[in-house]
Amino acid sequence: MTSEVIMAKTKAMIDDLKTVCANYGLGNASSEYKIITEVFLYKFLNDKFLHEIRKVDDNLKNAENIEETLTNMDDDEYEFLLASLPPATAQLKKEHFISFLFNNKNREKFNELFDETLVDIANFNIDVFAVKTGSEDKIRLFDALSVFVTETNKRADFCRAIIDKLVAFSFEEAFSQKYDFFAAVFEYLIKDYNKDFGKYAEYYTPHSIASIIAKILVPEGIQNVNIYDPAAGSGTLVLALANQIGEENCTIYTQDISQKSNEFLRLNLILNNLVHSLGNVVHGDTLLEPQHLNKQKNGLMKFDYIVSNPPFNVDFSDNRDTLAGENYKERFWAGVPKVPNKDKDKMAIYQMFLQHIIYSLKEDGKAAVVVPTGFLTAGTGIPKSIREYIIKEKMLRGVISMPSNIFATTGTNVSILFLDRANKDGKVLLMDASKLGHKEKVDGKNQRTVLEPEEIQDIIGTFINGEEKDDFSVLVDYEQIEQKKLSFSAGQYFEVKIEYVELTPEEFDAKMNDYTVELQNLFAEGNKLQQEILEQLKKVRYDL
Repeated sequence: MTSEVIMAKTKAMIDDLKTVCANYGLGNASSEYKIITEVFLYKFLNDKFLHEIRKVDDNLKNAENIEETLTNMDDDEYEFLLASLPPATAQLKKEHFISFLFNNKNREKFNELFDETLVDIANFNIDVFAVKTGSEDKIRLFDALSVFVTETNKRADFCRAIIDKLVAFSFEEAFSQKYDFFAAVFEYLIKDYNKDFGKYAEYYTPHSIASIIAKILVPEGIQNVNIYDPAAGSGTLVLALANQIGEENCTIYTQDISQKSNEFLRLNLILNNLVHSLGNVVHGDTLLEPQHLNKQKNGLMKFDYIVSNPPFNVDFSDNRDTLAGENYKERFWAGVPKVPNKDKDKMAIYQMFLQHIIYSLKEDGKAAVVVPTGFLTAGTGIPKSIREYIIKEKMLRGVISMPSNIFATTGTNVSILFLDRANKDGKVLLMDASKLGHKEKVDGKNQRTVLEPEEIQDIIGTFINGEEKDDFSVLVDYEQIEQKKLSFSAGQYFEVKIEYVELTPEEFDAKMNDYTVELQNLFAEGNKLQQEILEQLKKVRYDL
């Protein structure tokens, strides 16, 4: 079965689950995303469990009905099988199987059995699959779902409809697929739910940007490194970077203030074989209470790689004075944005995240951060202070200015800032990619700029190779940047070229004659227009 066919079947199952929700009054409800993602994950974990079980027992490898075979197995033998599974595999009891629920779906109050099954799976696997809050509370994998159906007499039928859709599909063929497949599945799964939610805007980072960052940031042969995103959202950036490095060669650390984002991120990590990092996913306020600590040195952890697309503008006036206090001075050395007189929502919170990221880098660490393009040239205030610090510390590797509307959800022009603490004597590459891409509608509403694959490769290749291209990329040093008043904008460094054309004396005389005739005609038209205006003015009379 081809990957295209597998993808089509996977999307069809997702669509079927959304149809069930719509049929029971849950379409576009605030609870729909939770139902869809948790049911999808339940199916994925069920099929993954069976897939791994086949690999640890030769007798089960070719079993025609593996769930039935396991159900009839001696309990001690079954426990031995569970102990043989890889640690990243969810452990399921016999009564957790989807087939068990399907065979018992006609039971009275089936919804209670359905909910109890999900909650028991979550509790049974809580040590491996839970994410944490800042206070170390564990957020379990599943919750009861039928309670979201308002009419109690329809809850059992809702759960039966869900189980019918799950039984009709198998993930078995999908487990041979790689990152790109599951990244596309994840994007399709959450596309209707990854919208503005709560205090922090959860903009989905396009895969084009994620791919550019990952391939530029990471050279070949990297092992045993940590990756951090202090505003991780659904995890697009850290997942792309982990895939570039190799999932087995890195550990992911994240924090995000949104619980919904953390639920998406957990799902993303599970789909992409990064279960070992789930314990490092924290729900909480990164700026106020960063949770990834170096307990031996009594401070924050420092990271090999940091990637982030932080929120740009958010009202954080409630915490502004606290963040400006003495306890935070070392981390926020450039300052804390003031509260605007008219619009608190325009507080530039990205400036805080950028300072936090710089503070959290190891001595040879690297980072890539999405920032508003206006940051590159701001002549005063915190942005200028941050750029001054970056140049003083000699930690700038380059900047890529992206096309407008690269995000469908915001019209803000963005650039990618690449930091490298080891680039002390190196050149800095500045790139203007703002003219690339083509416009297309997203969901028939918002317009987005989409980069072609060859344009993405051109950006990556030009940056990595340090190539200079007319009106596209330029190499500069730290001294040049200081001379340009700390501007990080490529356009200010492009060479102004004047084209010279050699003419014969005859060609020159002919051109001059043409210009003279053209000017004489323009002067004549001007004089004629002047006379007409004067004549019209003579006709103007004063009337009562």
